[in-house]
Amino acid sequence: MSLPPSTPPASPEQLQRLASGIGAAARRGPAPVERWNPPYCGDIGLAIAADGTWHYRSSLIARPALVGLFASALRRDEDGRHYLVTPVEKIAVAVADAPFLAVEMRTEGSGGSQRIALRTNLDEWIEAGPDHPLRFVEEPPEGALKPYLLVRGRLEARLTRALVYDLIDQAVVEPVEGSDMIGVWSGGAFFAIAPAATRGRS
Repeated sequence: MSLPPSTPPASPEQLQRLASGIGAAARRGPAPVERWNPPYCGDIGLAIAADGTWHYRSSLIARPALVGLFASALRRDEDGRHYLVTPVEKIAVAVADAPFLAVEMRTEGSGGSQRIALRTNLDEWIEAGPDHPLRFVEEPPEGALKPYLLVRGRLEARLTRALVYDLIDQAVVEPVEGSDMIGVWSGGAFFAIAPAATRGRS
C-alpha cells in the first residue's frame, strides 16, 4: 500500500523537534491525538517492525522513553495507515503488522465472569472486554491463529505466539446465533474464535 505523497525526508534534528513537540503536549496530560487534525507532513522514515521495535531510517530506536513517547502520539486513521500526530504535524509511520505486542497474560475467574488482562511491550496492562475486544485472524497458508487486542482508537496489539497457546487454554464452547463456537470470555464478553466443529481437525 503506497503512502500519500511525502515531503523531503527529515533530518535527525527534525526528528528531535518532533519528539520535543510530543513531549510538550504530554506534559499537559494524555495526548488527545484523535481530536487533532494537523496537516500531513510526509514520511520521514519511521517504522514499526513485526516484533514491535521502532526504527528511524532502518536504525533501531533503542531508547524506551523515546519509543513510549512516540507511541503515545500514534494514531491509525480511517485510511488504514498509521501516523505520528502532534497538534501541528502528522507524520507517516510504516507498521509491518500491529504497532504493539501483547507479551504477558493474567486471568481471573472462569466462564462468563472470567477476566483476561494483557500487558503490551510498552508495559501497559489492558483488560479484554467490550471496550477492548479481541479479534482472531487465520494466517495463510497454514491457517495459524493470530489474535489481536484493541488497545485504543484503531490501534491493536498482536499476541505473541506463546500467548496464543495460553489464550487457547482458556477457550470454551458457547452457542452463538444458533451455532456452537470456540472462544474466550473476558469482561462479560464472549470472543468467538472458530466453529466448534473445527476442534480436533489437523
